[in-house]
Amino acid sequence: MDVEFLSRLQFAFTIAFHYIYPPLSIGLGVCLVIMEGLYLKTGKLMYEQMTRFWIKIFALIFGIGVATGIVMEFEFGTNWATYSRYVGDIFGSALAAEGIFAFALESGFLGILIFGWNRVSSRVHFFSTIMVALGSMFSAIWIVVANSWQQTPAGYHIVGEGLNARAEITDFWAMVFNPSSVDRLSHVINGSFLAGSFLVLSVSAFYILNNRYVELSRASFKIGLAVAGIASLLQLFTGHRSADGVAEYQPAKLAAFEGHYDSLAVADMYLVGWVNQKTEEVSGISIPKGLTFLIHQDFTTPVKGLRHFKAENRPTAVNFVFQTYHMMVAIGMILIGLTLLAAWLLWRNKLFTQRWLMIVFAFSVLLPQIGNQVGWYSAEVGRQPWVVYGLLRTSDALSKAVTANQVIFSLLLFTVVYVLLFILFIYLLNKKIQHGPYDEEAQEDIPDASKRDNPLMAH
Repeated sequence: MDVEFLSRLQFAFTIAFHYIYPPLSIGLGVCLVIMEGLYLKTGKLMYEQMTRFWIKIFALIFGIGVATGIVMEFEFGTNWATYSRYVGDIFGSALAAEGIFAFALESGFLGILIFGWNRVSSRVHFFSTIMVALGSMFSAIWIVVANSWQQTPAGYHIVGEGLNARAEITDFWAMVFNPSSVDRLSHVINGSFLAGSFLVLSVSAFYILNNRYVELSRASFKIGLAVAGIASLLQLFTGHRSADGVAEYQPAKLAAFEGHYDSLAVADMYLVGWVNQKTEEVSGISIPKGLTFLIHQDFTTPVKGLRHFKAENRPTAVNFVFQTYHMMVAIGMILIGLTLLAAWLLWRNKLFTQRWLMIVFAFSVLLPQIGNQVGWYSAEVGRQPWVVYGLLRTSDALSKAVTANQVIFSLLLFTVVYVLLFILFIYLLNKKIQHGPYDEEAQEDIPDASKRDNPLMAH
């Protein structure tokens, strides 16, 4: 195995593991704002217990997310030194903005969020919850901006030549609002809302199935369902916008999404299929001319296929891109179907009597996670062989001094550490879930614990 493959494998492994946690914290942050907002509005103890419980889960996810994110920044310097030098001016600005406007905001108010109960007023605590939720989203904004610039570079010029060449910002806001950043950001944020809300739905369904914390779990399920329902429908719109952007700025990637090889021809849209890269043919179930209609809103305009591009400038893992892209779309449609069905049953007051559906929701937490991961795979593998689209090839971005054995050693080391971290995360998460939002026996001794004074009036 060569250094390029191993370095790509290592980066994919570390970022895929890290990418479990930020979407969860972003989505859960929104749910926390709603839960605590309901507590302030109604004064019900149930919402306070709900908020306190999910803050503990949020803190656990945030901590693991920070620990796993540090490794990637070191990898830029160790495995991808040429790339780091090339994009240093661009990434330096975006990552500095993330540190100043996002991480500092998020981590600064996190202490009040976790330890501020009974130490600050209800308004201050709620304000801290909002700031933490916004901070987690701001962090995503700058990371996605930096990544989007790699997909659709803008607001820069190249200085130097050869190995000394690097991109330098000429227009900061053109760099920030590069052609794909807004569409990709809205897609990522909605995916994060789905990840967090389905965690709430999953745990709530687990409690309902086991007849524990029933009233609280039904209320938290409704909150999760509201966030998931809106986000899943919005994801349909943002996904279409992203596909339009890929069609305009990265047509080779779009062709790989659907395994479309003909240089210029109308293109089908596959529901399921398999790409034979040797024969350059796709077998499966398709909507005839569906991709043409999706992109051009007619059935006659041709779509550029992979043969339109030189072999050295098109993705090589076409079947992998095809499969991950279609898995992402299929999961998105399943999430829409699940949330609409649940909303309809809730409207008919039959939702919580459907045991089979509660079982489905208990396991549904995996779906947004898989959807986010395969969506990222299709986006990143689909832009190969470029690390910066049209400017810098992945093979040229490597560090020249790193050997294959060194990368294998660090990959094995990261694997061991991340497996241990994941086991620790699952153990702690399960422990918090098993303990629950409050002591069930003690709660029964409270004669009128369903309602407290309105906290807004108490301060």
